[in-house]
Amino acid sequence: MEEFWRGYARLCAAPQEPVLRRLRGLRGRGAARLDLAALSLSLETCGALARLLPGAAPFSALALGDCGLSEEGVKLLLHGLCSNTTVKSLDLKGNNLRTLGAEALGKLLRQNKSIRSLILEWNSLGAWEEGFSFFCQGLGANNSLQQLDLRNNQINHQGAGELAMALKQNASLQELDLRWNNIGLLGGRALLNCLHSNKTLKRLELAGNNVPSDILKAVEQAVDHNQDRQTILSETQNRTYILSKEVLSLKDEKTKQFLDLMDTIDKQREEIARSSRMSAARVSQLQEALDEQHSIMNSLKAKLQMTEAALALSEQKVHNLGELLNATKQEQTSMAEHHFTELQQQRQEGADREGKLLRDLSAASEKNLLLRNQVDELEKKCKVQQDQLFQVKQDLTNTTAELKLRAVQAEERLEMEKRRFKQSLEDMESLRVKEVDHMTQHMEASERSMQDRIQRLEAVRAALEEELSQVKAAALSERGQAEEELIKVRNQARLEEQQRLEHLEEKLRLMTESRDEAQNCCFKQKQVVAEAQAKASQLSLQADGLRRRLEELQQDLNSKEEEKVMEVNKVKVELQEQIGHLQAERAAQDGLREKIAALERQLKALSSNHREALLDKEGEISMLLEKLRVKEADISRMREEEAQRASFLQNAIMAYVQGSPLGTHSSRK
Repeated sequence: MEEFWRGYARLCAAPQEPVLRRLRGLRGRGAARLDLAALSLSLETCGALARLLPGAAPFSALALGDCGLSEEGVKLLLHGLCSNTTVKSLDLKGNNLRTLGAEALGKLLRQNKSIRSLILEWNSLGAWEEGFSFFCQGLGANNSLQQLDLRNNQINHQGAGELAMALKQNASLQELDLRWNNIGLLGGRALLNCLHSNKTLKRLELAGNNVPSDILKAVEQAVDHNQDRQTILSETQNRTYILSKEVLSLKDEKTKQFLDLMDTIDKQREEIARSSRMSAARVSQLQEALDEQHSIMNSLKAKLQMTEAALALSEQKVHNLGELLNATKQEQTSMAEHHFTELQQQRQEGADREGKLLRDLSAASEKNLLLRNQVDELEKKCKVQQDQLFQVKQDLTNTTAELKLRAVQAEERLEMEKRRFKQSLEDMESLRVKEVDHMTQHMEASERSMQDRIQRLEAVRAALEEELSQVKAAALSERGQAEEELIKVRNQARLEEQQRLEHLEEKLRLMTESRDEAQNCCFKQKQVVAEAQAKASQLSLQADGLRRRLEELQQDLNSKEEEKVMEVNKVKVELQEQIGHLQAERAAQDGLREKIAALERQLKALSSNHREALLDKEGEISMLLEKLRVKEADISRMREEEAQRASFLQNAIMAYVQGSPLGTHSSRK
């Protein structure tokens, strides 16, 4: 509010002291109402306020009643309020607003979307039809105004008709005060007719307008009907709002449950992924160990082959090898003894374990003697668990069979890969041989083409020499006739020969360069072939290593099938538990869906009941309107009859008076 006061003081060259006092009085309160009523505002103050009002003003109500505003001042103030967004109540009573004011008010109602209450009491808006029609057009285009006070504005029946047209278009006005105007019978009928299409007007005051009582009653009934309708609509809106809240809460609960389910599923997936990673890491470790064992076995096999070759070649070293064999046998016996001792230790440990188990069994037997009463109750559970165990055993047998089948398939795949690798090696060798043959053939063809070109060039040279000899003979025979021509011909021939020789030399040089390039290409291709052979040898070595690794992997797979079976069983048990949880959550979701469906049915039933009630009330309204029309026709007929009777009575009275002695006496005088 302080900024508003400062802005007013800055914009006005001569600010009015009463206005400054009002603004200062409201500066510290932060009031929501600016009361400038009964202050004669100058045109300068109106212009300053018009500049400060656009946008967000620091108050929600503006009172300008009995300020004696001029038409230009009103126009400036209302122009400033057109773009205001905070003022909700405007009081302009007692300012004698006319055409320009009515037009400015119409523009305000078109553009402003925040004003809810407008007081225009004691003005002259209805005295000028053009301005009031513009005001009514703005009212019809407005969708925010709820209260309008037009008391004592000299509104006639034509203005009432324009107001009725505006009310047909308006869908927000709830209260309209038209007391103490000149609406009359026609204006009342126009307003009554507009109420058939306007369903938002709750209060319409028409006292002091010379409107018949039956029209006033009909207007009251229509307004009451609008009130009832709006109360019903508000109740239905409240019910729908409550139901929508319940539906939203149910949806939120459902989404929360779904998110919880998704979280649990994600956690289970993460656990499964972790277990698979752990199993893969274990398998990789086992494969590495198997590779190491295969390498050791391959080295041992190589050593054995070397020893067998040495034995076949050299018979002299048999005695030394025999001693070595005896030593190895002794080592084997020592190893066997060591293994035997380890087996005995393991047996002793097993015997100790059996003793412990026997003790535990004795203790369990004692406990069983104490728990015989509970055994009868738990036998059913044991039977169920036995059935589950039987199913689990069946699943184990199935999984073992599947794992064996997978192992067999893996072995078959390994054999197929071995065959494919052999075929690929053979194909590589055949391709290498073909490429070498192709390169040799290409080189031979290039050499042949070069030799053919050289022979052709030599033949051309010989032909040129023969031509030169012929030319020389012809020149000698014709020397006497034209020595000068011969000299010219010789010079030309020499030049042509030099050019041809240079051309031939260039061709020879190009051919030699191409031959050198072909030789270099052949050398490079030979190098490539050598590299391919080296790579083939390396690939063969790698294939041997892979074969050995595959054998070790097969052994490791056979040794660790049992561990995989145990892990698979654990995973199956966990999955069964998860499936049970998911089924319970599905049942909960089904219950929620049924509740939502029931709520939707209730909503549909309420909407259908509401529609039926509206249709019934509209039918009642139509019936009442027909009755009103019939009554109006009866009233008009009665009025005509009464007028006729009155005319008859007047005629009779006049005839009686003329025929009476008093009438004759008066005529004589």
